[in-house]
Amino acid sequence: MPSEKILEQKKAIVAELAEKLKASCAGVIVNYKGITVADDTKLRKELREAGVEYLVVKNTLLRRAAEIAGIDGLDSVLEGTTAIALSKDDYVAPARIVCKFSEGKNFYDVKAGFIDGKFSSKEEVEELSKLPSKEVLIAKALGGLNAPITGLVTVLNGTIKGLVVALNAIAEKKSA
Repeated sequence: MPSEKILEQKKAIVAELAEKLKASCAGVIVNYKGITVADDTKLRKELREAGVEYLVVKNTLLRRAAEIAGIDGLDSVLEGTTAIALSKDDYVAPARIVCKFSEGKNFYDVKAGFIDGKFSSKEEVEELSKLPSKEVLIAKALGGLNAPITGLVTVLNGTIKGLVVALNAIAEKKSA
């Protein structure tokens, strides 16, 4: 039986992890067994630059924290070595970075994830990773909103040009 001090430390870790899970809009759980220090450093740097927090966690602590945070369905994937990438404001960044990193590597594998507190399977996380970034999606949406206005301006411009040409022809005819 662990000492009271160790139990209190673990309870504090679980509470802190549960708060991080609650505050995150998306997370990806991975198996990192066999990753080299160089690869891990490179991955952590890329995640940090995107505002994604990356933690290596014990399965039992993550299981308890997920229960507290209200995320169901993670129990089946919490085996072996486990790390989690969490993002507070970008739904796609953890999935995109982790899935890109895991391509062609047999030692690093996506287990599952969550979005807004709902469990996501490995396949759903991989699909999410293929979405464009938030900035690209916003640009496409604004482009879609801008297209009808541009079309209207083009049509009006053509109509005005036609009117000017017609008036010019009439003026030339009368002067002749």
